[in-house]
Amino acid sequence: MKGLVCLLLLLETFVCVVQHQVDGGLNENEISQQLRSEDGRQNPPQTDTLRDEASTDSQQNYHLCFTDIHAALRELTATVTEQKVNIRELTATVTEQKTINREELNKKNDEISNLTLGQVELRKENRDREIAFSASLMQSGSGHIGPFTTDITLTYRNVFTNIGNAYNPITGVFTAPLKGAYMFRISIHGHGGILATVSIVKNGEHTVIAHDIQAQDRLNSSNGVVLILEVGDVVYVRLESGTRIADSQSNHNTFSGFLLFPLR
Repeated sequence: MKGLVCLLLLLETFVCVVQHQVDGGLNENEISQQLRSEDGRQNPPQTDTLRDEASTDSQQNYHLCFTDIHAALRELTATVTEQKVNIRELTATVTEQKTINREELNKKNDEISNLTLGQVELRKENRDREIAFSASLMQSGSGHIGPFTTDITLTYRNVFTNIGNAYNPITGVFTAPLKGAYMFRISIHGHGGILATVSIVKNGEHTVIAHDIQAQDRLNSSNGVVLILEVGDVVYVRLESGTRIADSQSNHNTFSGFLLFPLR
């Protein structure tokens, strides 16, 4: 009962206040504004606080994002710099390898050129070393040579081989085209009753002889010698005076020679 009475008193008071405000010239809008003002004082808005908090969060997020981008850029810049260094080193290595390969190629080309020149010189030298001849006395027929009152140089006109053309079948003389060791051989044939003696002569000096004597029937002999010759030295075969040899198409009497090896 007391509660009801209190409630009625509050309502009457409220009505009186409202009536007073109306009587004092306040309209409904002003009353609403005053009510909102009172409510605002009792419950101040949170908008500014929320805006500040949002601004702070945004700034923090921006700062964190900017920091991450900056770190990523620094890392990317370091990577690019490292790659540039690697590229420079690789370029230098490739350039050096190209230089080495070019030098090796030039060296091998020089070796090939030298080898080619060496082969040409060797072929020429080998051609110069190709010296050999062999010949017999008669080109045709048969007969005796000698005896004579003096020594004579035999001319072996039937040439079998004359590599290097160092032997002259007209004079019967071999002329050394280069310094070296030469092998010479002679063979003789005759009829019994008269001596058969021939000798190999170097530059007018007697070296070796082929000699045989028989009272009757046929006789044969041969000999050979290795001589060291200088360029221009001559070698030939000499028939001794008072002796005789015989030849035919069977080529019993021969004179041969060849270069064993050159000397410096």
